[in-house]
This record gives sequence, C-alpha cells and structure tokens, in this order.
Amino acid sequence: MEDVSTREPVATPGSRFHARRSDAWFLLLAAVVVGLDQFAKWFIRQTIERGDVWPGDWPVRIVHITNSGAAFGILQGAGPLLAVTSVIGMAAILTYLFNPGFAHPLMRVGLALMLGGAVGNLIDRLYSGEVVDFIKFPHWPAFNVADSSITIGVLFLLWAMTREPAETPDTAN
Repeated sequence: MEDVSTREPVATPGSRFHARRSDAWFLLLAAVVVGLDQFAKWFIRQTIERGDVWPGDWPVRIVHITNSGAAFGILQGAGPLLAVTSVIGMAAILTYLFNPGFAHPLMRVGLALMLGGAVGNLIDRLYSGEVVDFIKFPHWPAFNVADSSITIGVLFLLWAMTREPAETPDTAN
C-alpha cells in the first residue's frame, strides 16, 4: 500500500495555485529571515540605549532608533495603515510563491526574502507600534535586517525576471 503522506500534492483540474514539498525551503528561508531580524532587534534593544550610536567614529554605525513610519521615514505614525498593507503584501507574496508561473528559483528566493522581511517588520508594528532600525550608513536612513531582506528580495525578483524570458504557449513546445 502506498504511503500517501510522502506523495507530492497534485493540483486539481483548473487549480493554478498549489503548495509542493519543495516549497518548504522557501518558507524556511522566510522563517530564518524573521528569526535573524527579531534576534538582531532584541539584541539592539537589550544592549544599546535608544538614540545611542556605536562606535561613534566609524562610517557604518550601529544605532538604536525607532521608526513609526515606512521606509525612509515616510508616513510617520501610520502604523495601522502600514500593518494592513503589510498583511495584504504578504498575502500577495504567498500567492505568487505558490504560483507555478513564478517557479524560477531566484524569483522564489526573492519572494521568500520579501516575505520574511515583511513578517519581521509587521511583528514590530504589532508589538510596539514602531520598527527598530539599527544599521546606519552616512547620508542614508537607518534600516534593519527585515528592510535589507526586502530590498535584496526585490533585486532577486527583478534580476530573475530580466534573465528568464517569459514562456508563452507558442514557445512551450
């Protein structure tokens, strides 16, 4: 008798979205990003007072600041709006992650990184209403692991989209 628990899920006729066992790697990558982001933010909250900078004389510094807005300090105080848009964005990312049209591994890595970053920042917004930022380059707003993950994920997605020609029904044969 066949063990059905080890079988790959099969899409039902007409179904375009389905999870496969191989999707676990992408969800694991997103979970690792969330874990690293939350650990880094916890560490900053525990070791650096809000507003402090370490070390003071290096070009790249570790700071402890909070941001109640979006990237680059826009939409300050719009936490509820940003939380709702984060949930909508995460739903869209999951939809694309499980869409066979986005099967290219680089696209899926990009989506997983974006998902992990969105979840990491959403946790902060829900927990305290603001996001902890701690990496500071000169002449650039402070950011965190989640922000970096989202940015790198977008770059992976764009790179994969420019590298792989879209397969059309005419070219599939």
